[in-house]
Amino acid sequence: MPELKTLGLFVITAVAEILGCYLPYLWLKQGKSVWLLVPAALSLALFAWLLSLHPAAAGRVYAAYGGVYVCVAILWLWSVEGIRPTAWDCVGSAVALLGMAIIMFAPRGA
Repeated sequence: MPELKTLGLFVITAVAEILGCYLPYLWLKQGKSVWLLVPAALSLALFAWLLSLHPAAAGRVYAAYGGVYVCVAILWLWSVEGIRPTAWDCVGSAVALLGMAIIMFAPRGA
């Protein structure tokens, strides 16, 4: 199922991007070790590489990936930061995922 593979790759990509941004946040805002920048940089490099694995045009991949990123960020909010999403967070995430599905999986002419 190419749709599940695409979605799974987007989820892994989103986790890599969020981690790559969250670790510097911990250093800058919470006084954690500057050494967090090393895994952050590696995570962001992984993020860029993962985005390159999609066969679709880069702009389409970036646009669709954004929808999955929104959903994973809300899950991160809940699982890592301990803040329960509101109903509106969930609705917004669902809309973003619907947008991703339309962009990535809509039929296209040759």
